[in-house]
This record gives sequence, structure tokens and C-alpha cells, in this order.
Amino acid sequence: MIIYSAKKKDFINDCKANKIADAVKREYEKNIGKANKNEVISWENSLKCMAAVINTEKIDDNAVVCAEYRLPNCGSRIDFIIAGQDQNGKDNVVIVELKQWSTVSIDEDKKLVNTFVGGANRLVAHPSYQAWSYAVTLENYNEAIENENISLFPCAYLHNYTYFEGDDINSLSIFPELDYSPLFFRDGESKLRSFITKYVVKPDKKAIMDRIDNGRIKPSKSLQDVLSNILKGKKEFVLLDDQIVFFQNIMALVKRSNTLREKHVFIIEGGPGTGKSVLAINLLSSALQNNKVAAYVTKNSAPRNAYTSILSSDNRFTKATIKELFLSSGQLLAVKQNTFDALFVDEAHRLNEKSGIYHNQGENQIKEIINASLISVFFIDEMQKITSYDIGSVSNILYWAERFGAEVHQGKLSSQFRCNGSDGYLSFLDDVLDLKKEYYTFDPEDYDIEVVDDPKEMMNTIKKLNLKDNKARMLAGYCWPWVSKKDKNKDDIVIEEKDFSYQWNFSNTNTWAIDENSVDQIGCIHTSQGLEFSYVGVIIGDDLRYENGKVITDYSKRASTDQSLKGLKTLCKKGDNKALKEADFIIRNTYRTLLSRAMKGCFVYCTDKALAKYLKERISDNKRKVNDFYSSLVASTDEIYR
Repeated sequence: MIIYSAKKKDFINDCKANKIADAVKREYEKNIGKANKNEVISWENSLKCMAAVINTEKIDDNAVVCAEYRLPNCGSRIDFIIAGQDQNGKDNVVIVELKQWSTVSIDEDKKLVNTFVGGANRLVAHPSYQAWSYAVTLENYNEAIENENISLFPCAYLHNYTYFEGDDINSLSIFPELDYSPLFFRDGESKLRSFITKYVVKPDKKAIMDRIDNGRIKPSKSLQDVLSNILKGKKEFVLLDDQIVFFQNIMALVKRSNTLREKHVFIIEGGPGTGKSVLAINLLSSALQNNKVAAYVTKNSAPRNAYTSILSSDNRFTKATIKELFLSSGQLLAVKQNTFDALFVDEAHRLNEKSGIYHNQGENQIKEIINASLISVFFIDEMQKITSYDIGSVSNILYWAERFGAEVHQGKLSSQFRCNGSDGYLSFLDDVLDLKKEYYTFDPEDYDIEVVDDPKEMMNTIKKLNLKDNKARMLAGYCWPWVSKKDKNKDDIVIEEKDFSYQWNFSNTNTWAIDENSVDQIGCIHTSQGLEFSYVGVIIGDDLRYENGKVITDYSKRASTDQSLKGLKTLCKKGDNKALKEADFIIRNTYRTLLSRAMKGCFVYCTDKALAKYLKERISDNKRKVNDFYSSLVASTDEIYR
């Protein structure tokens, strides 16, 4: 997505007139969200430096400049782009990662750089890696680049940094990405200009960036599609931004696990679609490549069963190996201390206190995981707690880490890779469901959400979309009992006034999410959490309604066969406030999770007409705000250049 775009001469004029930061800010807030003060300052300073670099007669005034270009299918952004043609008329794009850093230290072990950012000294990715990873991601997902023979050339510019000979920030042996993404410094303005003019000197006659921006986006890889290759060491995903920082930090410890004198616990928070599972599987693969004893752990059976099924069809993996690699959180209660070098715990918010079918075995799953491994990595989103048994929380992990004397490392994944990278859509969900009040608009072109009046229409749409890649599914809140589990001739989800009648997900399979005929059934939270789809249709039952100007929950409308509120319903009936709050939280989180399973779009049917009306109004209001902002932006821009 293009945030700011201008011809070279107009970009330079914006910079000279001190208008560039405001121009980028207006477009940024229209398309992405509120810009913070530091971002605005960086635009003002760094973009002016780039204006000085490209202010040369060698580059035609009609070359095109873009700032803050957002990558497809994720929330990461490219700082600066200049597009045009080389001397031979070849279409090229130069990508520049801009940094205001003045001092940097190198962590050779972790292959990261340490600098002051975000109010503190932090380990971050090398800027040349960032530029390279953005170029690869853009190339991987945009068909126009390959089909129309457009070449990308990444680099990084530290315009406040004074380089000295032998400085490890420019060491190819530590940072191999420098070989294909060079680094330029404060005194390197002319060198960067020479790099750019190798590839861009003539005007952008063919609207290169518009062609890229409007180019067909290749289908995003889902983890289940490339699982086998990842575990065999193939780089199916390029880790971006905070992902690569966590990866390098963790792997530096995993590689020397045999010399560790104390346990290490990582707590990595991240919302839906922030790449928790991708990072977990990549860490598992890297640990295995380094001959470490490691496993992927999750309470959720749906992803575990799907991954196991996928690997079972690959003759490169034996059944014994698969069984050792993918563990339930309940399998570690009797494991000896430090049996594993590393355990990567996905969906850690779903961990239970006790294990077993009757929740009567062991003491605490968090304790048992930390006990079993030298390095325990917990990926967690406390907003995805969906049952009364879920005790996975940051505070509980910290408690047990302290009991074991473990060194704790905490951080957050922020980049968005689901919902087409739209953070705005997720903030919209949080606001509508009264979970958080941090809502800002999202562009409907980024992510498609539609409230429908007929569940049959929604089912037909999902079936058509499923023909493309078997990744469209119907989901529903657990407001209908699972009668078909015992009587296969009966339907479960019956909406008589709409002549709608379907069964819950197959009772004879553990891999509903990836089975060929699953689109004919309706999944629930337990068969979909931890997995992602291209499109979902979500039926919201009577446990979520709109009354007296508020979205309310109703625990009594949950099916009697639903175990999510076990132990809470009785207390709720007695008016126990704590139980009522917990049940309310679980119901809202359940729908938040269902509504954020898809990468491209979500359709919604509500049994409560008032809720359907409210959601339609909110979606319409979002579109109106986006359109109004765009109209005001056009008007203000016309005024500036009049």
C-alpha cells in the first residue's frame, strides 16, 4: 500500500518547504492509524536527508518517490522507495531503510545490533537485513514484480552515524545480508547517490509503483502448507522486524544450551496473526538443525493434529519423530528435569493447571514445562482465553519462572500478518466487543468484513471461496448442542426461520481444519483456534446480543454440551460477580478469536437482529470516516499546491 507518493521534484520541494512530515502524516493516519511524535520527527529528519541524496541532475525529476510503503499481507513498512528506469530502460525500484542512529554496538553472538530506540537501548535487526527482508517479502507476494520484470535493490542509510574502519556494523562475516543490501553512513551521501543512480536515472514512464501497488497479491503461505519444508531447514518465511530479533535472541541461547547454568524463560506476547506459530515452528526447525532436543507444545489439539497429519504424509518423517516433535501440554507432567534443550509453547494462554481428561493429573502445566526444559518459550495472548480451565497468563509464567530461578526475557510481537496486515480491523473488533478502547479506522480495501442477513447465502459464499484453496470455513459460537456426535442423521446448528440446518465439525476426524470436505460442516472455537484460513463465515449465536445501546453476553445461551464455561454457569446463576465477569470475558474472547481467523475476509451472521444492525452501522461508519478523511485530504492537498 502506497502511503506517500510524489515525483522526485515534488518530494524535494515538500522537503525544502518543511511540509514533508505533515504530508506523510496525513496519508499515514488515513491509511494506517494515529502517528506518534517520534515517527513524525523521523520523517522530517530522515526524508530530508534522502532529498539531499537524490537532488541530482543524474536522476530525472519524474522518477517516483514513496515513503512508508506498507508491505502486502503484513503491517511492516518500507521507509523510502525511489522508482524509475536505468540507462537501459529497465524498470527498477531502490528500497532504503532509514535510521537516525548515531551510536551502535554489535552482538556478534546473536547477529543483532544494540542501539537506543523506543526510549531505551535494545537489540534490533541489522538495518541491511531489514531492507533485504522487505525486498524479499515484497517480491514473494506481488506478482507484478516477477511478471513485469521489475527489479528490487535494497540498502540502508544511517545518516547520523560516523563509520570508522573496522566497525563491525559493516562486517560481512557477521551480517551476510550486507552482500546484497549495502549500508551507507553519514559521510556516504555520494556513495548512496551512486548506488541509486546505478538503477534509477530515467523517469518512471510505466507507473512502476502503481503497477506494484495494484498488482495481484500472491496467496499468503499458511503454516500448514509449508510445515514439512520448514522442519527440513528450508526458509519458507522471511522473518521480519521483531520476529527476527526474538529468533536470534532465542537461538543464541539454544545453540549453547549444553553450557547453560540456569534456566531461561521467554514470554512473547502477540495478538492474532502476529506470527507466533510461524516463529515457534522456525525456532523448532533451527533447534533441530543444531542437533538440539526440542519440541513444539500446545494445549490446542487442532493445530497439533493438523501438523501431525501433514507430516505423516511426508516420508521424510517417521511416526516416532512426529510424536516426539509435537506434544500436548499434558504430556510433560512426568518428564525429568531438563530433558529438553528447548520447548516452544504455542497458545500458552490455553495452558491448564491440571492435566488429563478429568483435569486431575499433575500440579501445573506451566511448572511442568519449565521443569522439563532448559529454555522455555511461551507465546501468549491473554485475550484468547476461551475456557474456565485456561490459566496461562504472564503473571503465572513469571511466578513459576521465579520458583525455578530462571532468567526471564519478555517482549511483544507487533507486526500483523493476518487480516491482510490490518491492525485497524483488529482494533475495530476489540472496540465493537468492548474489549479495548483503542479503535482507529481501517481501509475496507485492506480487509473485507460483511454482515449478511441469510446464513445460507454465507454458506454458499464460503463454499465457492473454498474451491480456490480449501481454506474457507464456516465457524460458529457454541450455542447449539452437538447432537450429531451421537446421531449422525441429525443436524446441530438449526436456524428454522432461515431454513438453515447443518452439523458441527466432523466427530470422526481430528483434522477438520484441513480435511477436504470440511466446508460442509461448521467448526467451533476448539477446532479453529491456533489455525488460519483465507476466509471465514462466522455465526454469532444468542450468547452475544445488542441491548440498550450495548453489546452484552449471556452465558445461559451457551449449549449444555459446551465445556468452556464449566464450573462458571452454576456460580453465574447465583449472581457471583467474579464468575459473571469471567464468563463475559470468555464469550467476548471466543468471538474475537473466531472473527480474526481469516487472512482475507470475514462474513458474519447474527441470530440477534439488533446486533446485526449495530455491526452494519459500525462497519458503515468506518467506511464513512475513511471516505471523509480521504475527501478532506484531497481538498487540503489541492489547497497546498494551488
